[in-house]
Formats: sequence, structure tokens, C-alpha cells
Amino acid sequence: MAARTDDSGPAIPPAIERAWGLRERPPKGPRPGLTVGGIVDAAVRVADADGFAAVSMSRVAKELGAATMALYRYVGSKDELVMLMVDAGFGPSPGPVAPEPGWRAGLTRWAWAEHDVLRQRPWLLHVPITGPPITPWQLDWMEDGLRCLDGTALAEGEKMSTLLLLSGYVRNEATLTAQITEGSRAAGVEPGEMMPTYSRMLGRLLDESRFPSLHRVLTSGVLNQDDDPDDEFTFGLDRILDGVEALMRRRAA
Repeated sequence: MAARTDDSGPAIPPAIERAWGLRERPPKGPRPGLTVGGIVDAAVRVADADGFAAVSMSRVAKELGAATMALYRYVGSKDELVMLMVDAGFGPSPGPVAPEPGWRAGLTRWAWAEHDVLRQRPWLLHVPITGPPITPWQLDWMEDGLRCLDGTALAEGEKMSTLLLLSGYVRNEATLTAQITEGSRAAGVEPGEMMPTYSRMLGRLLDESRFPSLHRVLTSGVLNQDDDPDDEFTFGLDRILDGVEALMRRRAA
């Protein structure tokens, strides 16, 4: 199906039209109970339960008690369904529950909100990023983040770059945590035992003359217990915001 075109701008692909509710509903057929929203919700349920790899048009159809081909009257392809799933998986940005005391508190809240979504729905990390945000809830998150920077000395492009930096950090930390968790389970390592096991192994392998800096870390004992992932996330987030604050001071000067 061709994308819509008009004189006011570029063509909008059908998938984007559907995300924004601009595409007409399909004509009534043998399954009038199906809707785009219902199909997307079913796909999200499958991903939440069994991971992103379990999502297929046939599996979603089974979840809905419908024929697979019936879904294609509402979503044009699996890629289109995945795009809609990601938007629904994130949902609306939570926004501040009260007036925030400044840009730093706002961005901290924003980053933690994205962090929590990715922790609750790690399947989102398996969806490749193919372009800038364009769906409704993704733009809602962007608007929320930019609003935190209103009134600062940053230029508009620097505000966008700040959000990109933060979002990339959040995604990287969430990916690292998810992969370590999956790897530990696969190796049969009990929670809380990964770093102590690693420390003991390093103790048998390290040559102090070859790895003096790493040896000092090892003998300090900091590797003898697993780090709290939240502590690691907080440390990195604070350092990024320190850098943003330093840039704001330069711009203001």
C-alpha cells in the first residue's frame, strides 16, 4: 500500500499513519473484533512473557484466536507490528509528579524512567534502532526530556544531543545488565556470586608485574562482591550530568 502524499510535506508511510491513527480502519470482515490496538497489545503480551524472539504474526494470531492472514488487514507486516509494539512498550513518558527543582532533577527522573522501562521489558533492547523517534509515545518521551532543559543556556541542538547521550547511556547500561544476567543464568551462577567467582579466578591468573593496576584493584577487595546495578547506573548518570552542567556554565559565560 503506497504512502500518502500531499503538498504539505513528504510522504508518510502507512505504518506511521497507523501509529498516529491517521489510516482508516479496514472494511468490516469476518473478524470485526480485531483492531490495531488489540493486535499490538497481544504482541506486547507475547514479548513480555516469552521474549522478543517469540513474536511472530502466527503467534500473535493464536493469542487472539484469529487466523494469521486476518492480522495483515490491520498491520501490513511484522516490521510494522514491531514498530507499534515498541511505541506501546514504552508508553507515555511518566512526566514529573510535582514541579521539579531544576533541569538536573528533571533529566535524572527522565533517565531513571527509561531505565525502569527497559528493565521491566528487556525485549525492547532486542529491537534494532532504525531511525529517529517518529511514533507518538516516543516523541512524548523526547518532549518530556527537552522540557527539562527549557530555560538553560544550551542551544536547541545541544539539548537534542544531551538527550541522545543520555538515552544511549541508559540503553547501554540496560543491555549490559540484561546480558550479564542472562549469561549468569546460563552458566548456573547464583545471584551475588558472579563477581566473587571472578575475583578468585583473577587471583589465580594475575601476574602483578604485568597487570599492576588491575592487581591493586583486586587486592583492594572491591571485586569480592557483586555491585548493585543501580549504584553503577547512578555513578555514570551523575558523571554525564556533571559534564552537561559544565557545558551550561561555559555557554552562560
